[in-house]
Amino acid sequence: MILKKPAVAGTLESSDVQIMVEPCEGKIEIIIQSSVLNQYGKQIKATIEDVLKRMDVTEAKVTVIDKGALDCTLRARLECAIFRSSEISGEYPWGDVIQ
Repeated sequence: MILKKPAVAGTLESSDVQIMVEPCEGKIEIIIQSSVLNQYGKQIKATIEDVLKRMDVTEAKVTVIDKGALDCTLRARLECAIFRSSEISGEYPWGDVIQ
C-alpha cells in the first residue's frame, strides 16, 4: 500500500494512542513516545511493524504517541491512519481481512 499524504488517527486521551503516518522514501521510520516505553516499547514496535507488513507498507514514517493503549487499539489506529493516507474510500478491509 502506498502512502500518499500525511494522516493521523487517535487521540491523546488516557488509554488511547495517536498515530501519524506520512510518506518516507525508501524506508520505514518508527518514532515512539510512551509513558510505558520501558515496559512495553518492544511490543509496541513489534505491533507497528506487524501491521505495516500485513498491509504491505514498505515506505513510511510512523509517529506513535501512546497514552497506555491496548494492542488492539494500536492496531486499529494504525490501520485507520494508513487508509486515510492512502486515500482509500468505500469499504475498508479491517483487521483480519487484511493479509
